[in-house]
Amino acid sequence: MQKQLRKYFAFFALPTLLAFAISFVVPFVLGVYLSFTTFTTVTNASWVGFDNYRRVFSDPDFLRALWFTVRFTVVSVITINVLAFLFALLLTRGIRGTNVFRTIFFMPNLIGGIVLGYIWQLILNGILYNFDATLTVKPIYGFWGLIILMNWQMIGYMMVIYIAGLQNVPKDLIEAASIDGANRLQTLRNVTMPLVMPSITICLFLTLSNSFKLFDQNLALTAGAPSKRTTMLALDIYNTFYGKSGWEGVGQAKAVIFFIIVALIVLVQLLITRRREVES
Repeated sequence: MQKQLRKYFAFFALPTLLAFAISFVVPFVLGVYLSFTTFTTVTNASWVGFDNYRRVFSDPDFLRALWFTVRFTVVSVITINVLAFLFALLLTRGIRGTNVFRTIFFMPNLIGGIVLGYIWQLILNGILYNFDATLTVKPIYGFWGLIILMNWQMIGYMMVIYIAGLQNVPKDLIEAASIDGANRLQTLRNVTMPLVMPSITICLFLTLSNSFKLFDQNLALTAGAPSKRTTMLALDIYNTFYGKSGWEGVGQAKAVIFFIIVALIVLVQLLITRRREVES
């Protein structure tokens, strides 16, 4: 059997490997190369070394977008995971209609980002009009508008993952902790949480990466207004690449830096949380 698998492995794996190389590896390598050039098309690229990267870190728009994205990510990751975990706890208590609630909470994740952004723009501006304001009057309104949007979209998805983790916690351990005199909070902290760490790892990974990469919701909700003060990194890269003539190489350099930042943060998060995982 093993010989047969090895014999036909290349035949069946080759199409997937070719597709992966064409759609990811080649564009990624080409993108890294273009970040060291000035260009308008791929065929007229001219090498400039690290000049694009120097321009990135001297660009106040990039630094402002980076700080805004970091603040947004910290708040959204905390709120999404805390609320999703609380909902998961409630919906694993045997409440009547649990499956209906799970479906309703999950449904916002199925709506496209652009559509979701425009829907929440109408809702939040409709509320703020009563106070003679809009999302774009002050950056703080746009910030919390994005937080609300991101929570509404992601909480149900994360909740489903937490529910799967909670349902795999052995009931014998919960009963043993109760017999030993542990209250609900102690049981949650010392028994349930360690056993749900695989779900926590996945949810932190998804919320971290999605928060940093947020683009379409940002574009639809505020488009960076007022004065680019609610622009996140992905939108800033888009504006640099397509909105500034002669800045294509700088936009590509921003994209490379963006990739490195997200990769490092996610890898550190995975290393920290996976070390705390225990076998049930």
